[in-house]
Amino acid sequence: MVYSRTAHFGTGGNKSIGFSFRVLVSATFIALCIFFTFSFLFTSHSYFTDHHVIGSDSGAHEFESIRRSMLALKTDPLKPRFNRILKQTEDLRSLALVYASYARKLKLESSKLVRVFTELSMNFSELMSRPQYRTLFSSDASPVNESVLRQLEKEVKERIKVSRQVIGEAKESFDNQLKIQKLKDTIFAVNEQLTKAKKQGAFSSLIAAKSIPKSLHCLAMRLMEERIAHPEKYSDEGKPTPPEFEDPNLHHYAIFSDNVIAASVVVNSATKNAKEPRKHVFHVVTDKLNLGAMQVMFKLKDYNGAHIEVKAVEDYKFLNSSYVPVLRQLESAKLQRFYFENKLENATKDATNMKFRNPKYLSILNHLRFYLPEMYPKLHRILFLDDDIVVQKDLTGLWKIDMDGKVNGAVETCFGSFHRYAQYLNFSHPLIKAKFNPKACAWAYGMNFFDLDAWRREKCTEEYHYWQNLNENRTLWKLGTLPPGLITYYSTTKPLDKSWHVLGLGYNPSISMNEIRNAAVVHFNGNMKPWLDIAMSQFKPLWTKFVDYELEFVQACNFGI
Repeated sequence: MVYSRTAHFGTGGNKSIGFSFRVLVSATFIALCIFFTFSFLFTSHSYFTDHHVIGSDSGAHEFESIRRSMLALKTDPLKPRFNRILKQTEDLRSLALVYASYARKLKLESSKLVRVFTELSMNFSELMSRPQYRTLFSSDASPVNESVLRQLEKEVKERIKVSRQVIGEAKESFDNQLKIQKLKDTIFAVNEQLTKAKKQGAFSSLIAAKSIPKSLHCLAMRLMEERIAHPEKYSDEGKPTPPEFEDPNLHHYAIFSDNVIAASVVVNSATKNAKEPRKHVFHVVTDKLNLGAMQVMFKLKDYNGAHIEVKAVEDYKFLNSSYVPVLRQLESAKLQRFYFENKLENATKDATNMKFRNPKYLSILNHLRFYLPEMYPKLHRILFLDDDIVVQKDLTGLWKIDMDGKVNGAVETCFGSFHRYAQYLNFSHPLIKAKFNPKACAWAYGMNFFDLDAWRREKCTEEYHYWQNLNENRTLWKLGTLPPGLITYYSTTKPLDKSWHVLGLGYNPSISMNEIRNAAVVHFNGNMKPWLDIAMSQFKPLWTKFVDYELEFVQACNFGI
């Protein structure tokens, strides 16, 4: 019984002591919290007051802002709003000063930017120093005037808006990556415009070059009218062939053209510069449409006694589609679509491809040069001349050249890596790659001296047919007569001295006049032909001085006006 009571008393005493201890600990904790809180507040107040007296700027200002924010919760609800405005103002002012300093460092031409940013910073400082806003910076005890605060906020926002706009516009001057990207975009846009302009220019130039001038069309029509009016005067039908046309001892020339005035200039210039014009024979071949005009043109004057034969390509009966690959290819529907159903928007996509889409590259007149031995079976040598050349010297010296068994005498055009076989033939094709050297030097058509006996011996026409048949799908070369010529006379071409044949007067304005004066033949290859308005004025007189302006038909068509 005694044991039981004693145990019960012991348990109750322990509980009372535990409870008293917990109350004591809680009271002590609360007292400490209150003490540290008031200690922090008074310590902060003392620190900021002393710091303000000393005159600290940046760090003290931040602590001051924190202190005000804490006290504002107890004193004035407008204080936090004022502090936010003040911080925004200070941030923008500092940013403006940084941009002004960076602009000076970069030595930008835009000194205006330096001035603008400096003025922005000064405006913020001036705004904060105005008398009406001084009350906002007074002691914390005084309440903030809401109307004054609103006015300050309004002006600060306006300045912030202007500052951000100026910084946004000027950012490009400071951001190198942005400037580089903008420059790249500009270069890309300009290149696009340049490419488009080049294609349009090439297409316009091609139209100008291939169109028939009104004066040239007029001349052909008037000459044809004369031919119809007096057929007996100009026709050679029924007359025996003059022996000079087949005499191998004379100097023979081949001219294939449908341009009446151009062909007459070639003959005119050659005969006027020949020492013995009577020993020169010119074989002019045209199409049936221009035959009458050509016949009249070459019978209107004597040409210093030179012999001139005018024929149509149709007069050579062996030139038919069963024998000539070009004529057979022209009959294919696929090739006709390629040339004659070509649309403008497709033509201008590729200026180079557009050039070769001209049907003249499949004209039989262009390919007659590969049939010279068959057209003139009794001749041993012949000089081929394009219709856009002018002869400036006597050419009989060509017949004295030792051809060393070669077929084609021509002036080479390669220099450096330019005008090599690789530029004319498709060396990705195995046949071309296996047969030819891509670095082989190319030569020029326009004035070519052919040894017809060597031609027959080398069977060059058969070689031409072989390759032309393989190129029906244009996989070996694009088009034109130079690529098949380079193939046909590969290793059978004798280089001639460059003074015999100077090229480029139809596209290269930088050819020296000394080089032109020393040339036996000058060639207006290119789009700027001398009979066109787009001809280069410095070279055109070389051609016009051989035009027969005294002929009434030429005068009637206003040539040269």
